[in-house]
Amino acid sequence: MCARERGVDQTNSITLKNECHSHIQVEPEEEEVFELPITDVFDLHTVPPRDVEAVVEAYVEAAWEKGYVHLRIIHGKGIGVQRETVRRVLGRMAFVETFQTAPEGAGGWGATLVTLRPK
Repeated sequence: MCARERGVDQTNSITLKNECHSHIQVEPEEEEVFELPITDVFDLHTVPPRDVEAVVEAYVEAAWEKGYVHLRIIHGKGIGVQRETVRRVLGRMAFVETFQTAPEGAGGWGATLVTLRPK
């Protein structure tokens, strides 16, 4: 069983603590911590696949709290697994108004544009 903890700190960055030792090779007392700045563009290429769902949820929530209305999430083209994970998360978030494939100049089917409800 994995224990994951996430939060947004005072610097408007996401902190994701991962204590899932069966999937990573670390000593039990160690943990990985990722800090991600909150902007209107988020590139998932730096996020381990096992953390995408939690990180996207935390990022979108933090961006909404910060007052962003338009976001672009870059998930890559690949075979669509990350895209479907991103869209599944977005579909269950109450403050997500719409999401759609980005135009070709903004990443095409390798990115998703998100519109959030204003606070």
